Amino acid sequence: MKILLVNKYHYVKGGSETYYFGLAKLLTELGHDVIYFAMADSHNKSCEQEKYFVSNVDFNGNISKLQKVKAGFRVLYSFEAKKNISLLIETEHPDIVHINLVHRHITLSIVRAIKKYNIPIVFTIHDLNCVCPNHEMLVNGKVCEKCLHGEYLNCIKNKCVKGSTAKSTLAAIEAMNYKRMKIYDDIDLYITPSYFYKKKLEESGIIHSQIIHMKNFLPTDTVYSDSNPDKNYLLYFGRISEEKGVLTLLKAVEKLNNNIPLIILGTGPMEDEIKEYISSHNLEGKVKMLGFKSGNELKKFVAEAKCIILPSEWYENGPYAIMEAMSQGKPVIVTNYGGLPEIVENGKTGFVCKPFNSDDLKKSIEKVCALSQDEYKAMSTRAVQKAKIEFSPETYAQRLTDYYIKLIGSKKQK
Repeated sequence: MKILLVNKYHYVKGGSETYYFGLAKLLTELGHDVIYFAMADSHNKSCEQEKYFVSNVDFNGNISKLQKVKAGFRVLYSFEAKKNISLLIETEHPDIVHINLVHRHITLSIVRAIKKYNIPIVFTIHDLNCVCPNHEMLVNGKVCEKCLHGEYLNCIKNKCVKGSTAKSTLAAIEAMNYKRMKIYDDIDLYITPSYFYKKKLEESGIIHSQIIHMKNFLPTDTVYSDSNPDKNYLLYFGRISEEKGVLTLLKAVEKLNNNIPLIILGTGPMEDEIKEYISSHNLEGKVKMLGFKSGNELKKFVAEAKCIILPSEWYENGPYAIMEAMSQGKPVIVTNYGGLPEIVENGKTGFVCKPFNSDDLKKSIEKVCALSQDEYKAMSTRAVQKAKIEFSPETYAQRLTDYYIKLIGSKKQK
């Protein structure tokens, strides 16, 4: 098969791109031909299809008023993307198109272009943009579902997109436009990494095509290992922002009677506030902020940690951070929010606590610390086994290509 993968970024920016490039590698290893459509960017990985990529747009950059107006129109509909993907399809003749992140920068204008060629479309849902104009169901650090059933004016009223009336209005108009066009009905299959996201799409009533739940997969070269922590510390790594629950984590650590340290890796908008909290509450001896880490350096921190903590206070989907930690046999502490409790089994591969609750988080940390060596080893082994089975790239590829074949076959019959 020849598969056209679509994503706004053609470089690793986050979990969506980990999936995008991981899927490309997986499909290529199985003998399929993979081609790409994305947005031009100096960070992009080189590929033969880059001449078709849409021009770059940075909605947050220092741009002129005219550029802002042009960017605003592009959010709603991209004639460039529609034209370019048509040229790419006419040249490459893909059997199927698999969409990932496209809102704003590429836009769903490409869907109608693809449909002209009677090519099936698969859409992996990495965020909640289909049912929430700001894509997170999060306003001022709190979960919000006011737009779930199509009442998009709430986005404007609450300035849901970065506190801006203009940006929120554009996002609301984009959502209204897609709903009016019934654009989501032109997508043949939706894939959600979490069952929670599947339920949200179904609840919205906006999507009528088939929605399936498939947990994300780990890379084919993943080296699985039971945990034997070299050092005794707790680890948080990721964005330092309100919805990630980092402040709640600090409050939990502050209440601990033991001296196990917490290491925080990452950067973000709350970085200064977190540093101030550490200083004002005399936590310098218990909490270390070591900045952004990646690659082998990050892997080393994970390997030496006692457990990984992701105390999210918003609807996470299926974070790779947890999956990778479990592949290394790490017990993981998460909140009972979004797709997180679907990954971590409470008391078996880690612990699940209440969001926004430092006392409950403290109890979960204490449970990890109280594990005997044998209990810790058993939890570590269960985490690795779960990762091998539930995040298997081979199983994912087989199931996905089966769907591809069915969709291609059904199109040919029409």
